[in-house]
Amino acid sequence: MFDGAQVLPAEQSLARVQHILPAERRALGKRARIQVPREGHGGWQAPADRPDPVALLEVQAQSRIPELVPIRYGRMLTSPFAFYRGGAAIMAADLARTPVSGLRTQICGDAHLSNFGGFASPDRDLVFDINDFDETLAGPWEWDVKRLAASLEIAGRGRGCSEKECRPLVMAAVAAYRLAMREFAALPNLAVWYARLDMAGVRQRWGRELQPAELANLEQEFSAPQGRDNLRVYEKLTERVGGELRIASHPPLVVPIEKIYGADEQATAEEEMREYIRRLRHSLQDHVRHLLENFEYQHMARKVVGVGSVGMNAWIILLRGRDDQDLLFLQAKEAQASVLELHLGKSHFADHGQRVVEGQRLMQGASDIFLGWERIPGQDGTSRDFYVRQLWDWKVSADVQTMPLRELMVYGQMCGWTLARAHARSGDRIAIAAYLGKDTCFDDAIAEFATAYADQNEKDYRALVAAVKSGRIKATTGI
Repeated sequence: MFDGAQVLPAEQSLARVQHILPAERRALGKRARIQVPREGHGGWQAPADRPDPVALLEVQAQSRIPELVPIRYGRMLTSPFAFYRGGAAIMAADLARTPVSGLRTQICGDAHLSNFGGFASPDRDLVFDINDFDETLAGPWEWDVKRLAASLEIAGRGRGCSEKECRPLVMAAVAAYRLAMREFAALPNLAVWYARLDMAGVRQRWGRELQPAELANLEQEFSAPQGRDNLRVYEKLTERVGGELRIASHPPLVVPIEKIYGADEQATAEEEMREYIRRLRHSLQDHVRHLLENFEYQHMARKVVGVGSVGMNAWIILLRGRDDQDLLFLQAKEAQASVLELHLGKSHFADHGQRVVEGQRLMQGASDIFLGWERIPGQDGTSRDFYVRQLWDWKVSADVQTMPLRELMVYGQMCGWTLARAHARSGDRIAIAAYLGKDTCFDDAIAEFATAYADQNEKDYRALVAAVKSGRIKATTGI
């Protein structure tokens, strides 16, 4: 395994690895605790030279599709929680000023509540895991924990919870992370690698914390995506034009290729996409490459996705297999530099699509079989990095702002356990567990941080509202 000083496999796969004994790794974690006390992670106070949060968003907008940027701002205006979802760059700049233990893992970089969810594993089991890795990079594990904890505090406030109600939500999630890391520290390497969370695991770990009706509701929500496969997407997103299957137009969220380009440009773009799919195969396993070769390109459309990603290039691609009942929808999403790189250094990977894919494969318990990457030359002369996955394969994300409070507490614990598992796969789980310890010192500190940072997030949200009212930026709401 890797100690805290080692580069991580998703960043430098050819680096020499040091193998040290568990006792030495525990000592490493305890030394880190002395150098950076756990209580030092508590609280947050904005420094006098803190960057303007709206200015950070404006910098990001410079590399995005101009007509879509107002939709991003509009979605962020929906609530402080929606603002937080889109503000990964803001928090990265703030986290860069906070204490860290010096123990590194592969981190998600945007580990808020809504970036966890259920989806189908390659063996068609429904699993719960992190589902967004656009910002992934090697870095301090504490950053992911703090982003998750603050998202719980913000989500709790958004549903009207008092401070007395919010703090247990955060404490439970952080405790789940700490206890899971201690659990993983005692497991063999392969057991950690194969660990994943399904509904049976949820019942076993947290079933006693819910009433039977609440557990049944969570099970129903968790199992709802079964059947949300490519045929369901077909029913929702396609239409027949001249007898041919085409992706239906729903502007500005879904815009077919022919409504973006003229005939000549469209032909060029579609041929580039066909070539992209051919080149994509090199990043797939051989058996998946063979499967992909049995599908033929049919159509493509630009799609607006998420909150923080709005304005980046994202295409949905319709491919046809044996017949019109044998369809595959892929999503090719642009990958730009992680917002963490400004503070942690550039990725080892020259292709940011590869950065996302390698980080996802390292952190997820089970990844989409079509997960791959390739660079696309743009018609404007600019090459862009993209990564690909299936568009919709039993995917579901919980509505954390409406679910009952006890369900939200369990959901936060599920996220905490999952995040610990992801970190344990790439970092020194024994050293991190030793740093965290047996008591709630770290939990208390992170809860204090979450409260203070939620206050900061509300101020930043109001700054965005003021920027829209003043005309500094334009926002399109209701989309």
